[in-house]
Amino acid sequence: MAQKLAGKVAVVTGASSGIGLAAAKAFAAEGATVYITGRRQAELDAALAEIGSSAIGIQADSTRMDDLDRVFSTVAARQGRIDVLYANAGGGSMLPLGAITEQHFDDTFDRNVKAVVFTVQKALPLLEKAVSGASVILAGSTTSVMGTASFSIYSATKAAVRNLARSWALDLKGKAIRVNTLSPGPIHTPGLVELAGPDAAQQQGLLDYLGSQVPLGRVGRPEEIARVALFLASDDASFVNGAELFADGGQAQV
Repeated sequence: MAQKLAGKVAVVTGASSGIGLAAAKAFAAEGATVYITGRRQAELDAALAEIGSSAIGIQADSTRMDDLDRVFSTVAARQGRIDVLYANAGGGSMLPLGAITEQHFDDTFDRNVKAVVFTVQKALPLLEKAVSGASVILAGSTTSVMGTASFSIYSATKAAVRNLARSWALDLKGKAIRVNTLSPGPIHTPGLVELAGPDAAQQQGLLDYLGSQVPLGRVGRPEEIARVALFLASDDASFVNGAELFADGGQAQV
């Protein structure tokens, strides 16, 4: 069977762990040359070792414009185009209304909205050179449509990301660039368990609680989200555009 991304060039931001790493591995396994970014060099090197020889790592913070310029100038010099862009970098922390600080607000919007906007915008000239149309995947969340206690700022950023996909699908009409949002439910990643702090029992308690809120009765695995990202990246999703695709065990669907 032919590889789904044979000969394609993919960029996955924030791919040193969790969903981004799983997606990069899936893309590479299906024939893509994959460029991954991460803020910490040691974790980036470890991720490259997991993905294999078809991956190239670039240390970068997606909130920094000079870092993004360096990422895309490197890809331009080596490949000349991008076929798949997964703007996965992001994250957030929990604070209830009444405790929200300006730093918390700025950090969360910088990581989840500013970084996404300029990652896609700076990649656009390379996306326009894709051989048979390009796929842009934005990192969403079930919080785009669900209220979550102490997570209002993060949730607001993901609602913003959802609308970016809607609007950009119109901005890019006729350019053969698809833009979709992939919205996971709770997934067992380092970023999720760290919300509970360093205590292992508290982390497991968080996972158990979140799993109880999912109709399938468990949290998801990064590989399960990666398979959905692979679908959106591939020609299997050639007529999917401007959509939000949930991979959440049914959490936001019932």
